Amino acid sequence: MSPRSSGVMDLSGSSSGAAVRAFWGRLGVPGLVDVHTHFMPERVLNKVWEYFDSAGELVGGVEWPITYREEEAERVRLLREEFGVLAFTSMIYPHKAGMAEWLNGWSAGFAGRTPGCLHTSTFYAEPGAAAYVRDALDAGARVFKSHVQVWSYDPGDALLDPVWGVLAEAGVPVVIHCGSGPAAGKYTGPGPVGRVLARHPRLRLIVAHMGMPEYADFLDLAETYGSVMLDTTMAFTDFSERSAPFPVRERGRLLDLGERILLGSDFPNIPYPYLHQLEALERLGLGDEWLRAVCHGNGARLFGLPDRTLPDRTLPDRTLPDHTLPGPSPLPG
Repeated sequence: MSPRSSGVMDLSGSSSGAAVRAFWGRLGVPGLVDVHTHFMPERVLNKVWEYFDSAGELVGGVEWPITYREEEAERVRLLREEFGVLAFTSMIYPHKAGMAEWLNGWSAGFAGRTPGCLHTSTFYAEPGAAAYVRDALDAGARVFKSHVQVWSYDPGDALLDPVWGVLAEAGVPVVIHCGSGPAAGKYTGPGPVGRVLARHPRLRLIVAHMGMPEYADFLDLAETYGSVMLDTTMAFTDFSERSAPFPVRERGRLLDLGERILLGSDFPNIPYPYLHQLEALERLGLGDEWLRAVCHGNGARLFGLPDRTLPDRTLPDRTLPDHTLPGPSPLPG
């Protein structure tokens, strides 16, 4: 099998950009807003891909072929030009102390040179974290990433309490992988992050992967705290449904919380074509209004995107620089 995407079975029927554009075009939106995509320094991303290739414990020990194992420029082109993604993130995360601030510097540079990328930052449970989080906010960070499973840290660690406080006060969202999928960690699950929310109820957490596999528990947290959102990353896909199926009885709650569910994909680290995530959402049968909100409207509102931000494919791809995007606007509830 080739290490490139050509060796991956096309679960969606078509992996072409035209099919993705047809999906959102039919919904009548100007493109997609994807809050969960990964761009990292090359040597860090290569290490991540090596771990996926090894089918390691943190990915549940399952075969996980990377569909979009491409050079950085090609991955950006696929998102913006082929798929029509208007805004996306560079989800970074450290696995040890002393790494987060360096990653933040790289990510700031990436956002500055990459149209459509929302300036993404991260942090670690270490002394001085609150200070460099403030520095990142001052530099224009729009979203943060926290990975409880990989870090294997308690989100309620006293070292992080000032970090949560700063982020809650700033109103900047944090995409947090705190569910126990694809493999449980010491501090995954709704309990630890629920205790953080009890201390910081205005904290804007975006629960990655819909909280997989503790879907119902994280939906409970979203119902309790009006600032909690969830992203769809890998949820509802054939790949995830085999090991962590979303309960049919909870489907109605997706409608009730429709204004707080955001499109996420995990691009490029997905074992299927990008289109499959979109079709997995469509086959839930929740209607076009729900799809429009999830795939575009909710993210556009959260990040204050302009009403019309569709990339012009006839011009050099230099539209939508990160610094033109205003700060996040208040969410309902």
